[in-house]
Amino acid sequence: MKILHLTAMAALFAFTSCCTSSKTTKGNDSLNSLAESKKMMEDGFMQGTIVASTAENDCPYVIKSEIDGATVMYDPTNLEQGFMKDGMKVWYKYSPLRMMNRCDKASPVNLTEIKAM
Repeated sequence: MKILHLTAMAALFAFTSCCTSSKTTKGNDSLNSLAESKKMMEDGFMQGTIVASTAENDCPYVIKSEIDGATVMYDPTNLEQGFMKDGMKVWYKYSPLRMMNRCDKASPVNLTEIKAM
């Protein structure tokens, strides 16, 4: 009976320890993510999502961002092959281009820096 009691207590301890450390890790991940976001924004980066399209008269890839509650789309004319992935989350810096739009929904930009999230 004592062995069964000790086994049950050991299992309960192991389960509790496992779950507690898991929650702590998730909490730390959230804090690290917030700190990284703050630093990237302070460094002038914008947060965005790569959106791919095969529709006629559409840009093949745009970066979709939320700015002050509004959705904006940029047509990166120099997007590298490694970032041509639909749904990819990125940090980016850009400069606007004075050229005719290549598609209706996005403004052409030159990426000066881009990093995967």
